Amino acid sequence: MDHQKQQMISYAITGAAIAIVLFFRVRRLTQERRLKLEWMWVMPTLMTAAMVALFFQYPPHGSDWVWLGAVFVVGAAVGWMRGKLIPISIDPETHLLNTKPSPAALLFLLGLFVVRFALRAYLESQASALHISIGLLTDGFVVLAVGLFAVSRIEMGLRAWGLLKAARAAKAAA
Repeated sequence: MDHQKQQMISYAITGAAIAIVLFFRVRRLTQERRLKLEWMWVMPTLMTAAMVALFFQYPPHGSDWVWLGAVFVVGAAVGWMRGKLIPISIDPETHLLNTKPSPAALLFLLGLFVVRFALRAYLESQASALHISIGLLTDGFVVLAVGLFAVSRIEMGLRAWGLLKAARAAKAAA
């Protein structure tokens, strides 16, 4: 099978997986979910550990670290914006935190997937002309994802902690 057919199959499978995930996420847009503040550190920690394991297996060299740092900063900035799009509420009596999936955050994430796939296709086809190694490209997308998801969790955690602190202070003052 030639490379172009493999690439098209890969895109079709990825598109189908994204469509299935979006289908289930859109169905649950109206449901509030409990936000467990004590568990918000788990996913960023696992993602960071996976990224570090990748770097131990295939360590970046020289100026690759600068590019990866810049990509992380971009991912972190986008993650902060994504985190702010997700509404968090608190029950004033029980102090339970709730989050409701945001259509804006979902569309934002979908837009990021589209940009990522377009950028990936362009960079893979132009990698030799742009003097970018495929390893650096892969590492860059991993670092972008870690920055995005870890920092969005950090933003949500800080905001939730502030809401919880304010609710406790209001209850103590009453």
